Amino acid sequence: MVTFLLIAAGLVALVVGAEALVRGASKLALSFGISPLVVGLTVVAFGTSSPEMAVSIDAALGGKVDLAIGNVVGSNIFNVLFILGVSALITPLLVAQQFIRQEVPIMVGTSLLLFVLALDRGIGRSDGLIFLALLVGYTVFVIRQSRSANQALRDEAGSEVARMTAGAWDDKLLVQLALVFGGLGLLVLGADWFVDGAILIARSFGISELVIGLTIVAAGTSMPEVATSILATVRGERDIAVGNVVGSNIFNILGCLGISAVIAPMSLTVAEPMVAFDIPVMIAVAIACLPIFFSGNTIARWEGGVFLGYYAAYAAYLVLSAQAHDAIDEFGLAMRWVVIPLTVITLAVVAYRQIATRPA
Repeated sequence: MVTFLLIAAGLVALVVGAEALVRGASKLALSFGISPLVVGLTVVAFGTSSPEMAVSIDAALGGKVDLAIGNVVGSNIFNVLFILGVSALITPLLVAQQFIRQEVPIMVGTSLLLFVLALDRGIGRSDGLIFLALLVGYTVFVIRQSRSANQALRDEAGSEVARMTAGAWDDKLLVQLALVFGGLGLLVLGADWFVDGAILIARSFGISELVIGLTIVAAGTSMPEVATSILATVRGERDIAVGNVVGSNIFNILGCLGISAVIAPMSLTVAEPMVAFDIPVMIAVAIACLPIFFSGNTIARWEGGVFLGYYAAYAAYLVLSAQAHDAIDEFGLAMRWVVIPLTVITLAVVAYRQIATRPA
């Protein structure tokens, strides 16, 4: 009971800390005249990934490498399959052209880069510096892009920031600074509680830290993205629901793993199952977004149902594998040779029909 209370307290601290950090950082950026486009694509999206960063850094410093990497990979899979799946089931999601042309390919590229760097079974300090350099380059690119954007695009990108940070009580500089530092403090404290509780559960049930990181910790640290995307969907701001997920996935790899690898006392060892299965699943999920997003610039309800079903299957596979269940071989064969090929064929047909029906 104490362990579950520790996890619950850590999760609450992570969510509250992330909300305070996002609100304070967004208002602070706007107070200094930073473009709303830049704030929307960086501060808000990256801020919702701050729990993942806090947990990964804490785990890396504590030598819990499987948890540090599993948290990032599991969160990226959870963000796309679960969050977009649930959001699309609520109402079909509109996808902005910018995300199809730019952000989604960047998400796919960062996922592939992680796989390449993990082939030697380690993410070292030099790899972390590469991730951080790419994150800085991405941010600079977004800033330069915002300078050439017209006012209508700026207003559209900044609408979510304005809605999230509206309210006279946080317009003062001291309040904004207090929110930023208070949010960071809660994130550090919540990450420590959450990681300790997750490790205790893993040991008591005989489940590996890698599986815990890919499931419980990944889902828990993605709560800010869940809240932001579902709230945006309900309020009709459906493009924000997609942008939040894609931006967070980019930051999870470049920022969370980058910082963790740089400050960790030794190289982050990548487990063989991670390279052989989990990272390829993350890449496949990222690539799957391309034909789905391309088909009519929307994520339909049935596509959201497919995403949600895949996450349920992925989680079930991890649990069966951890318990060495007798049904794991049959389950894997069914997914590999029946479900996945049928899905690929369906998405290819949908994409072809969209291309064929578009005017020249």
